Amino acid sequence: MTQIKNSKTVCDLEEKTFIFTKDVRLFVKTLKYSIVNNYDNSRKVIKSLGSVGANYREANEALKKKIL
Repeated sequence: MTQIKNSKTVCDLEEKTFIFTKDVRLFVKTLKYSIVNNYDNSRKVIKSLGSVGANYREANEALKKKIL
């Protein structure tokens, strides 16, 4: 995070996205597999994390193009 003049912090969304992905992956590793929580559900969660990162990159690129 970086400080700006009016003392508010600017969040680095890329860093937060990375930390979120890392934390969820660690959480999924701690799950015990059963009938309710099976392997397929864990795979779906991990696959959706890739979507979060891809959506961030796409939005970020669109903003860069709009600025130019």
